[in-house]
Amino acid sequence: MARTVLLGDPSFFRVKSGSNPHTRDWLGRRKRVDLSNAIAQWGHLKSALEQHGVRVHVIPPDPELPGLVFPANAGFRFGGRFVLSNLNPARAAEKQPYRRAVSALGLAVQDLPVHYPFEGEADFIPVGHPSGDPARAVVLFTYGQIEQPRWVFRAGFPPYRRVYGFRSDYRALPALRSIVHPLEVMLLELVDERHYHGDTVLCTFGPRNEYLMASLEGLAPESTRALQARFGDRLLPVSPEDGRGFAANSFQVMAEYHGAPVPVLLMPDGLSLDLYEQVRARGVIPFPVDVSEFLSKGGGAVKCMLLDLGDL
Repeated sequence: MARTVLLGDPSFFRVKSGSNPHTRDWLGRRKRVDLSNAIAQWGHLKSALEQHGVRVHVIPPDPELPGLVFPANAGFRFGGRFVLSNLNPARAAEKQPYRRAVSALGLAVQDLPVHYPFEGEADFIPVGHPSGDPARAVVLFTYGQIEQPRWVFRAGFPPYRRVYGFRSDYRALPALRSIVHPLEVMLLELVDERHYHGDTVLCTFGPRNEYLMASLEGLAPESTRALQARFGDRLLPVSPEDGRGFAANSFQVMAEYHGAPVPVLLMPDGLSLDLYEQVRARGVIPFPVDVSEFLSKGGGAVKCMLLDLGDL
């Protein structure tokens, strides 16, 4: 068995719908992807994962589905099951490629038993307990206000702005709780559209996945207070600058270093040296990876670019 992830081939990566604030410039125009740069960066991420013992499966590209490069939205694994997301309309057609890819890897695939918007492990983040007891883990479910994407007038220049909204609806909570019972599910609200998924503001890491990196500016004040009360010194707040660099959009693997298993956190490149050192102080090796083309044009970094299927 090996830690297994799903990546999406970037051959047709482009901004198609412009459905989050990172995909458009200050005038609201959709950005243009430097495809050769994107393909090279994707290859480096794939190599970094494989270098650290991760088994990588790749979804074939589809020119009509450029969002396949961000498969973290596809759903989440719980035990031997994989629960498919209810993706936003701009990406709904990706559901069937994800179903086929996960089924081919031997997992039973099911649909979420409600029709509320929900975008998988991008908004459903398990955090371990310091004891290492999996029964004491908690799953963080992040949600935000669902909006119809639209242009609205404003005072200033340009005299309009784009409304994007968020991706998961809190009304999916009862169904999700029933699926992961008896694990606890903690509800947290997102408030900054630049952080439209929870995995852009929250990242679990550590020898037992017991620490939580957080870009608190992306959360409602009551959610921030709840996290501080729950996790105490296990919470690692990041600076606004590192938050904008998607510090929390990182992914931890266990790798062999000098004959012993060590947690390694694959992080976006360009973050502060102080943050990398804070990660190292918690017994985790930071491993920066440059995925800037995906972040600056698509609004996704390391974690957004993979679906974690656990040990297979």
